Amino acid sequence: MRLRPALAAAAGALLVTVSVPNSASAAVGNFEYRGPLLGSHLLSDPLSQQCINIPQATNLLPAQAPRNLTNSVATVYLDFDCDGDIYVTMDPGATLGTTTKFRSVVFQ
Repeated sequence: MRLRPALAAAAGALLVTVSVPNSASAAVGNFEYRGPLLGSHLLSDPLSQQCINIPQATNLLPAQAPRNLTNSVATVYLDFDCDGDIYVTMDPGATLGTTTKFRSVVFQ
């Protein structure tokens, strides 16, 4: 008769472990870039699948010269909110020059 409570407890524990959401995944490494005033900045272990607006970028002055030193593919967008038709996809380890201007990035 004690088998039923044990089975119920085991089933409940399994349900709890399955229903707890996993923590968000992140790209491992740094994403480096120059701000509009040429200061160097970086994003460390940025979240994946989430658009990141570059804090130093403005409507008049975008960030530039991205270096993707993460283990994930990064896509940089000229517009904020990862919007628009102007974007560049960067493989891990890729470096782009100062002619690459961007205001947001997302990691795959």
